[in-house]
This record gives sequence, C-alpha cells and structure tokens, in this order.
Amino acid sequence: MHAESADVVVVGGGLAGLAAATYLAREGRSVVLLEKSPLLGGRAGTQAHDGFLWNFGPHALYRKAEGATVLRELGVAWTGGVPSASGGYAIDRGRRHALPGGFVSLLTTGLFGLAAKLETARLLTALPKLDPAPLAAVTVRQFLAEHVRHEDVRRLVAALFRLSTYANDPARQSAGVAVFQLQRALAGGVAYLDGGWQTLVDGLAAAARSAGVTIRAGCGAEAVETDRAEGGPSVRIRDGASIAARAVIVAASPTVVRQLTGGSRFAREIEATPQVRAACLDLALSGLPEPRSRFALGIDRPLYFSVHSASARLAPEGAAVVQLAKYLAPESREDAKADERELERLADLVQPGWRERLVERRFLPAMVVSNTLVTAEAGGLAGRPGPEVPGLPGLYVAGDWVGAEGLLADASLASARRAARLAGERLGARGAAAA
Repeated sequence: MHAESADVVVVGGGLAGLAAATYLAREGRSVVLLEKSPLLGGRAGTQAHDGFLWNFGPHALYRKAEGATVLRELGVAWTGGVPSASGGYAIDRGRRHALPGGFVSLLTTGLFGLAAKLETARLLTALPKLDPAPLAAVTVRQFLAEHVRHEDVRRLVAALFRLSTYANDPARQSAGVAVFQLQRALAGGVAYLDGGWQTLVDGLAAAARSAGVTIRAGCGAEAVETDRAEGGPSVRIRDGASIAARAVIVAASPTVVRQLTGGSRFAREIEATPQVRAACLDLALSGLPEPRSRFALGIDRPLYFSVHSASARLAPEGAAVVQLAKYLAPESREDAKADERELERLADLVQPGWRERLVERRFLPAMVVSNTLVTAEAGGLAGRPGPEVPGLPGLYVAGDWVGAEGLLADASLASARRAARLAGERLGARGAAAA
C-alpha cells in the first residue's frame, strides 16, 4: 500500500527536471521532484572558490534558442555578456594566428593563403542561407569533403563545428545538426552568465517551489514500476517506501532510465550511441598576463580557450576565470595526464606567465557534455527518441538526448516542456490523483 501519492513524480533535479516540474505544477498538478544529490543542478551547477565561480566545463547559453525561450516562459531571469571573437586566436601547429571572425581578421590572418581566404569568405557568406535539413543524414566528414575545396578551410570549419556543438566525431556526427548549430551561434550569439549557471538552477528551483513543487534533495529514486493495477506508475525510494503517481518523468541519462526501469530495451539502445565528452581545465588567476588574449580555438587540435570572466561576473575585481577544453573523440584512448598537459601548453601559448598568477585550478578529465551524439545514421535530431517511453505507459523522459529540438541545454529544456505537456494530457484524460 502506498503511503504517498502525487499526480506526477519527477526524477532528477537538473535543468530539465526543474523545468518539467514547474510547468506541471503551474497547471495545478501535485508534483514531487526527487534528486539523489544534496544539491540541485547536476552539470549545470557552479562551484565557488574564494570568490571565483566555475561551471562544470565551459558553458554558454544560446540567446536565440529553445532554452532561452523556456527560461522566459518560466520567468527565470539571467544577466551576462556576449563574448567577442574579435582579437581571438586560431591555434595551428603550435602557433597563434588571427581567428577569421570578420573581414579584417580574414585578410590579415596567417592561418592560410589567399585562395583559402577567398573560399572562407564565400563559405561564411553562404552559410547562413544553407538549408541544414537535407544534410541531416550526411556526416560532417562527408559534408566537408563535398562542400569545401581547400584542406585548410575544412580544418577551420571542423573547428567551428566543434566549438558550437562540443562534439569531435566527424565520422558520425550529423552535418545538418552541425550546420544548424553554427548558424545559431553566428546569428544570435551566446552569453556567459553572471554568477555562473547556478543562477539558472536557483531561478528554476525558485519557480518550482513558488508553483508548489515538493522538492526532495538527497532523496534518490531506486526504481520506477509501471505495472500497477491502478494503471499509473510508482516510484520506489529508500527503505521500500514508494510514491504512487499518474505519470513519472525521468529527467536523467539513458543509463539512469535503464537502471530505474529494470533494463528497458529502449534505454539500452540509446546507451549504444556515443556520449559527447570533453577534458576541462579551469583556472583561477589573480590577473591576466595578456589582458587582450581572451579566446583561442584549436585548428589542428580539438582545443578551446576562453576567459569567461571577461564577459560575465565570475571572478573578483581584476582577477580572471579561464576555461579550457579538449573535445574528446569517442574512439580515442583516454590519457588524462596527457590531455591536462596539452591544455596547460595551450594556456602557455595564449597567456604566457599564467602559472605565476595561478590561485587555484581544477581538471575534469572526461566531462560528459551531452549524453548522446546526434548522428547522421539516425537522421539527425529527428532520430532522437521522444519523451514517451515505448511499452511503459505513464513514463516520460527528458534531457539533452531527448526530442527533435536543439542541442545541449536547449534540448534538455525543450524536452522538459514537451514531456510536461504529454504528462499533463495524460492527467487530463484520467483525472488527478488524490493529494
């Protein structure tokens, strides 16, 4: 016999779980949100170190995408700045070159010769008008081979795709998705957030509580059971206790879905898709040795460097937060020490003397950026699973691997909205559970 019931139980207290719970509670549903960690937010959390604020890897909010729309709908405010590509570096074969971000930098860069510069100019002009839909089932590698003539330009475009999608798998990644995401980056830009992404977590948590969501941090789910005679699922928590519900939304990874459902085939198939991962080095510096050197993108190597505190309030006055990343290839053998040394050498190249100004550092050897790569084989975003779990009525999923809208946090928030709508439709048809 169940001692507790709710209309909906949401498993997972990250961006997707908090958003889904808020949407449903605002419809008047009784909602219980379970988060196994004592802290909400998951990978969207921010750690504080003596006045320095570090996200878990380099986070950027796409200003004109699904995530920003959901945040506006839920009344979650944020402030921050748009990083500028002006003055950025392209790092190629251990040397700094001007990153082609505009007409002047394209003319002056020593990254490649005149013929490649002309092709880059034509490509950057044509890119915003390119229809990504026919490229959904084409790999990035195929796209570059068929649409870009010069090898140097191919390497530049591949680097821009890595930058906008965080993925380093051109043999499998959908070119349609890569083109679409780069178009978004060029058209609307991204923002680094004041206070880090914790501001979004706190804003969503406040919205959820205001709507009436019961949030239980430090209380993880052990199983989701969908064979109840009453027709709705239940969630088993610790000590054998459980919560009966009309619908359950699991806002977590495919692995968690598999564990909670006793190994569903649906989740196992999703798990077979490679994750998108990055090695991340975060630096807290008392100041920048070269204040104008704020951004660098690896061309021959999958590397990233950005001074996030130059655009957002993340460090004490005069100090700096620098975030570096290496986009990891799924098939590569991990060598965390080698990756960390490579990122240190990148910092040496862009900010020589940084070691003398180091306050604190953090290295994340294999940060999960996204739970699944969007592949050409699956047909791009259309190939991702929807929120409804086949064969398990009343169970829905949300996260960066769900739905045909957006990538990364945009996918998490868009799928949360969609899962909430589907769960609400189910409740509307069956009636609300007793309080």
